[in-house]
Amino acid sequence: MAVSEKCAVIFPGQGSQFAGMGHDLYQSYPPVGILFDKASEALGFDLAAYCFKGSDEELNETRITQPAIFVHSVATYYLLQEKGFSPLVAAGHSLGEYSALVAAGYLSFEEGISLVGLRGALMQKAGDNAPGAMAAIIGLEDDRVAELCKLAQETVVPANFNAPGQVVISGSLAGVESLMEAAGRAGAKIVKKLRVSGAFHSPLMSYAYEEMQVRLREAKITRGRIPVVANVSAEFETEPEKIRSLLARQITSPVLWTASIERMISSGIEKFVEVGPGNVLAGLCRRINRSVKAVSVSNIEQLNDFVS
Repeated sequence: MAVSEKCAVIFPGQGSQFAGMGHDLYQSYPPVGILFDKASEALGFDLAAYCFKGSDEELNETRITQPAIFVHSVATYYLLQEKGFSPLVAAGHSLGEYSALVAAGYLSFEEGISLVGLRGALMQKAGDNAPGAMAAIIGLEDDRVAELCKLAQETVVPANFNAPGQVVISGSLAGVESLMEAAGRAGAKIVKKLRVSGAFHSPLMSYAYEEMQVRLREAKITRGRIPVVANVSAEFETEPEKIRSLLARQITSPVLWTASIERMISSGIEKFVEVGPGNVLAGLCRRINRSVKAVSVSNIEQLNDFVS
């Protein structure tokens, strides 16, 4: 990494998980094991066992997925930090915003895992209480997808504005099915239902929103070292009280990822470093703006390559 490069660190959300993620880091770096132990104690179940020995079906349960991605992401970031990585700004996609807040110093790891554990459990329960679905719509203008959602007779909304022409919708089972059909008729190139346990970032998550709002009122959120670009506002945020409010709203609001990346680029960011499982966000960065660099750090090989 060139010393002069202006870097942002970005963290993935649900959907980036895979069985065995982080196992090489867990085996090679004792501090990673300590984080998994702390998380397991806070959650009341063996997180490492689910990550390294569990089935895909178990790992894909929202109550397990979210803490698993969070711990992997934060542990990897700490290893990068020890090797001198010092980004200018942080952001995370949905769940990843909690990883970003820990990395930027607004949340302790302990408070972060407590919040993420509750968030995952509440969102899974909200999905059980109000069954819903999500689908990716690729090849239509963002405004066109939003317009189709407004015209729908059932509950369906844009949930993630991931990149130009790549929007994820969320809503009731009937609402998502009808919007998928409408998008196909409107000329979408790809219409694909996602494997998720609920209608995230939609009104169907209102139960999780209400409960998280209560918990976030007492959350220990302090002023951080660097700003975080929030999903809900796509703006640099530094005020703990504002962050507290945005985290609650995030559960039922769309993720403004395209606008968030563009906001960081406009501020002078030249390189995005995705930290955590997978490489989805690095790919989205390149779709949003091909002039910026984007790399992913998820395992020992990538960690060593990045700091060499």
